[in-house]
Amino acid sequence: MRYRPSPFLANAVLVVSLLLLVIVGIFYSGAGSQQSSAASLHLTQADWQVDDAQGFSAPPPMLDSDSLPNAWQHAALPLAPPIALLRQARTKANATLVHTTWIRLSVPALPAYTGPLALYGARIKTDGTIAVYVNGRLVYRAQEQGPLWNGTRTPLWIVLDRQANSAPVSEVLIRLEHTQSTRVAVASLWLGPVEPLKRRYYLRRWLQQELPAILSMAFLTVGIFALFVWFRRRHETSYLLFFNLAVTSFLRSLHFYMGVPIANDWFAWLTVNSLMWLVVVVHFFLCQLHGRKLIGFTRALVGVAGVIGVLTMPALAVLPNTPKVTPLIYPIAALMGASVGWVGGVNAWRRSNEGVLVAIGVGICTLLGVSDWLLQNNFVSPEGWYFGAYSNAITFGIFGTLMYRRYVNAISEVEQANANLAQRLQEREAELELSHQRLREAERQQAISKERQRLMQDMHDGLGASLISAIRSVERRTVSELEISQLLKGCLDDLKLTIDSMEPVEADLLLLLATLRFRLEPRLEGTGTALLWEVQKLPTLAWLDPSSALHILRIVQESIANILHHTHASVIRVTTAVEGAGVQVVIEDNGQGFDVAAALWRNSGRGLQNQQRRAQAIDGRVAWVSGEAGTRFTLWLPLQRGNFTPA
Repeated sequence: MRYRPSPFLANAVLVVSLLLLVIVGIFYSGAGSQQSSAASLHLTQADWQVDDAQGFSAPPPMLDSDSLPNAWQHAALPLAPPIALLRQARTKANATLVHTTWIRLSVPALPAYTGPLALYGARIKTDGTIAVYVNGRLVYRAQEQGPLWNGTRTPLWIVLDRQANSAPVSEVLIRLEHTQSTRVAVASLWLGPVEPLKRRYYLRRWLQQELPAILSMAFLTVGIFALFVWFRRRHETSYLLFFNLAVTSFLRSLHFYMGVPIANDWFAWLTVNSLMWLVVVVHFFLCQLHGRKLIGFTRALVGVAGVIGVLTMPALAVLPNTPKVTPLIYPIAALMGASVGWVGGVNAWRRSNEGVLVAIGVGICTLLGVSDWLLQNNFVSPEGWYFGAYSNAITFGIFGTLMYRRYVNAISEVEQANANLAQRLQEREAELELSHQRLREAERQQAISKERQRLMQDMHDGLGASLISAIRSVERRTVSELEISQLLKGCLDDLKLTIDSMEPVEADLLLLLATLRFRLEPRLEGTGTALLWEVQKLPTLAWLDPSSALHILRIVQESIANILHHTHASVIRVTTAVEGAGVQVVIEDNGQGFDVAAALWRNSGRGLQNQQRRAQAIDGRVAWVSGEAGTRFTLWLPLQRGNFTPA
């Protein structure tokens, strides 16, 4: 019995894998926290202020915090001031109106440590440039000009070069540039040796950027494979929808791991609208699963996605400040996702287990997207995680499970079809074998009947006639005992000849003639007639069956009997040769000749007529040439039956 993976098992493996991933992340995060707290300083207190500036500018290489305005406010880290989303959306984009937020942290005395130091922070959120000063010296600079659109997902990591005579770290100053009406967020910082902090940094970077990139690329790769499958199977639109899911999901998550700057308006338009497209594609997939079109709901979804795509398109400038508007668009996407999950789940209930699974996945991804929205807009601590990065994994897992189940079901259907076909083939073979057996039995019975009729006819014409002639002669007492003995010996020879015709000769004419020679030589020795056997190798006659063999034996026997009875010959010569499209057997004697035409005309030529009749029955021909020097008899036989038309 073949093992077929259970759909429940596949889903269970998916859930367990995600749980293990989370557990491992928590474990390493906790381990890194213990090591860092043991050997590093956790900076949780800071002073901050906001200044106005005219455009983005490059940070100076040296900067003393005392040169800044004395407008410091004390705050605890992580710092996440509330964001006025409506006011931010209404504010027009203006590159000349820039705010600078300053974060100053006083560093207490570090434990004695000779190695290099590192500064680590889980997240610094801004849409502008970042600069970090240590003891007034610039040690880190990111995105000198233009918005930093992926900074919120890249943890801060700075390795400080320490000289032997360098002063200990006493102050860390962070300079954040951002556009008007945009709020920043800063997580608490860790300062200490490199090794204890490196694991914490790489773990967050791997879980926040690299792992989502791997999952997204894997999803896209499988989606491209599904596209090529769809090219060969155009009627199965599931593969095309799977490809669209992979592409839209890949575009949606670009901001999690892209490291090459892109024009911010177009990048925001692409990521925001790909989320709308993703929701619409999932809806189409759900409709295919539960089998209901939902025309009105579908038109509403497509209409909303289309309107948002047009309004946010930078080229049209309907909403010129797309990055500021996106925080208000995401709730619409969340509402669309929740609606698609709810409507799809209700329609798939008791109709399609796969549809229910997809609806649950849509709900989970919507919740993850809401958590990201809260984190991005400073409603939760900036030290949290962007779980939306793993919506790709959930989407890939769910739809991959569906395609996997369909693949397994397809294999099962093929195996079942093959099993049914094999069973039907066995039944058909059994029926054919039974029919073949019946046919062979019928053929055997028919062959026996035909052979019985042939033997009866031959015995009636040959052996029967000879016996009747002998009986009448005895009753009339007109023959001597010697003649009666000769008649009975002739009958016995006829019987032996009939039996010899039933022996297998394997289409070999020479073997058949050799059998006749074996029967005739004893009789020839008693008559004093010499037999010269001068035959040569002949082609096989595929048509030579027992009935045809008996005809040939009768023809040759009749010819030799005529020589013995009528010509008084002393020598009989038998030769064979290939002649045209057949073979010939020639029997010559040195006895008295006869008039062939007269013999055939008279009743006394009945034996010659029987030879002609038998030759015609096997598509052959006979001929006689007789004179004073003797008689030459020729029997011609075709190599293939049907090729000879008697003259």
